[in-house]
Amino acid sequence: MKTYRSKKWLAAVGQIEQCVLCGRWGTQVAHMNEGKGMGMKTDDCATAAICQECHHEIDNGSHLSREERRCLMNRAIVLTVIKLARCGLITPATIKG
Repeated sequence: MKTYRSKKWLAAVGQIEQCVLCGRWGTQVAHMNEGKGMGMKTDDCATAAICQECHHEIDNGSHLSREERRCLMNRAIVLTVIKLARCGLITPATIKG
């Protein structure tokens, strides 16, 4: 399956000003680490609005295990999607099925 890329999605995530994990002002659009390699990022929809400190802890932190870092990033992605929907920055596509 093709990797999902969307400048609009990334721009919407970038509009979230406070870290979804700790509440600090100033965020980065951080991609999930799973599925990356050889200069490739994972899908753009697997991103979170997190501060530099939380981003560093998830990517490089030694205080958390690999599993804890993955869980924290997954939580950040879910919180980001919720924030995007609540703020009207994204709207769901028609659900098929």
